[in-house]
Amino acid sequence: MRQRSLIAITAALAAGALTLTACGSRDDDGGSDSGNGGGGTTVVIGVDAPLTGDLSALGLGIKNSADLAAKTANKEKTVEGITFKVEALDDQGQPSVGQQNATKFVANDKVLGVVGPLNSSVGESMQKVFDTAKLVEVSPANTNPALTQGVDWQTKKVRPYKSYFRTATTDAIQGPFAAQYVYNDSKKRKVFVIDDKKTYGAGLAATFTQEFKKLGGKVVGTEHINPDTKDFNAVATKVKNSGADVVYYGGEYPQAGPLSKQIKAAGAKIPLVGGDGIYSADFIKLAGASGNGDLATSVGAPVEELPSAKEFVANYKAEGYKEAYEAYGGYSYDSAWAIIEAVKKVVEANDGKLPDDARAKVVDAMQDVSFDGVTGKVAFDEFGDATNKQLTVYAVENGAWGSVESGTFTG
Repeated sequence: MRQRSLIAITAALAAGALTLTACGSRDDDGGSDSGNGGGGTTVVIGVDAPLTGDLSALGLGIKNSADLAAKTANKEKTVEGITFKVEALDDQGQPSVGQQNATKFVANDKVLGVVGPLNSSVGESMQKVFDTAKLVEVSPANTNPALTQGVDWQTKKVRPYKSYFRTATTDAIQGPFAAQYVYNDSKKRKVFVIDDKKTYGAGLAATFTQEFKKLGGKVVGTEHINPDTKDFNAVATKVKNSGADVVYYGGEYPQAGPLSKQIKAAGAKIPLVGGDGIYSADFIKLAGASGNGDLATSVGAPVEELPSAKEFVANYKAEGYKEAYEAYGGYSYDSAWAIIEAVKKVVEANDGKLPDDARAKVVDAMQDVSFDGVTGKVAFDEFGDATNKQLTVYAVENGAWGSVESGTFTG
């Protein structure tokens, strides 16, 4: 019996959808031009993401999408008397750099919220810094369950930090969702599981493995790779010799692309499956033609297919950003908009101006934020997790990602 309840993407998501009108010009450092702003008080929305290095394609999409949200709020005077400005810092995908960036954001008293980061390991390093300063953080991409539900989340859920929220659903859902698709739909029975030993990759591989075995599948091999290398020939040979009919990889596209290519070159003509960390156009470039048939799950429904996202897609293009919004664009816009909505609540509750304890008030207000966003309904549960639990399976077909199924994991 199928445990997954598929849901259709309907026009209902468009109800009350945000009107997104791009304005202003884009400066070179990622800051938002405050032209056409809402007033004299400037509120900074920080963005932390990898803006250089292997993961920069995703990071720049995050930065640009948050920037578009700030410009939209200024254009529409969403918060009277407030002009929003985005300031972005590059974490290079490194936890230590992310922690330094968190300290920089805290030191700037104009920062009332931060969008990011991309990596769960970086998010883990930033949480305490932000929470101590009562500065809200909304990640569009972190998926490790422990960030919101504690390290013992599988047996006892305890929220570790009140200031941390996310618009992406978690690997507690994503891993099992992928396992159900691989077992029930792709009819694969023997998996070789590989991860990069990082917070995101190892956690995702673990939740996939647990569900795949529960369904009756067999794990015929496991391996951990060094994410700093691109030579995976030894692992590829192990995959070939294992007799696996599918590979599951917990990690990100800079390693997943070459890994897929080398597995096929070793003679194992089997698909590689991964999570949202490999759902990028750059994966296809790295995997080459042999990547056709590889699969990835990603949070939410395909942005291009959501009625509620049409304005976002059009206005992102009209704004002229050099980089694609990538997998997390819609979630980044919604993360920034959640901060804007929280600031609005605080200002309206304080006679139209920011209170002295604005940061703490914004953290409190975020818990009750609810709006129709780019990605559908945006709201947060008691752990700070997104209430939208939808996921999508994508396949590489003729050199491009195409959605093959959307749904929710019901457990």
